Amino acid sequence: MTGIDVFKANSDVSRETLDLLSVYADLLKKWNPAINLVAPSTIDELWERHMLDSAQIFNLVPGNATSWCDVGTGGGFPGVVVAILAKEQKPDLRVTCIESDVRKATFLRTVLRETGVKADILSARIEDVPAQSADILSARALASLTKLLEFSERHLSPDGICLFPKGARHQEEIDEALETWRFDLEKLPSVTHSDAVILKLGAIKRA
Repeated sequence: MTGIDVFKANSDVSRETLDLLSVYADLLKKWNPAINLVAPSTIDELWERHMLDSAQIFNLVPGNATSWCDVGTGGGFPGVVVAILAKEQKPDLRVTCIESDVRKATFLRTVLRETGVKADILSARIEDVPAQSADILSARALASLTKLLEFSERHLSPDGICLFPKGARHQEEIDEALETWRFDLEKLPSVTHSDAVILKLGAIKRA
């Protein structure tokens, strides 16, 4: 079974959406040798490791959410995948990607132009971007949970939720974060790795 077959088996997307994701995948493979959008060792697992990991986060979007902010978007995970999926499934969802690396931000804008997908790409440091008041805040492979909660303090709406995929050591990050933060927490299993989870957090405040 190919990577794209694994993706299709674990996600419910139309042929049109899959075509847009394929355009994105081809662009990433073309650009990756120059600006290292994902680790070269994972490029052959692009669909099952990066695309599917991002798509499962989109599937957790609440029905009333209208704004999604992805911080440290890098090569586009999960922010650009979210924007592509939202084009058909949730067209009123406004997606904003924050990426300080100018080259990566240029790549993200190229993907949006080539796919005809709408999203805002903010090329600045997360701390310097105006407060987004997002309904959903996401980040993948960016920083510790404690640091991500600092970003949420600036960019998440009071009633918003955070969706953070984390690996096998997620409990250590949770324990560390609880030293300075309080939050409602739900740990959801990841479809991409048995040791991984998606942390869904709300009611976030400093301890």
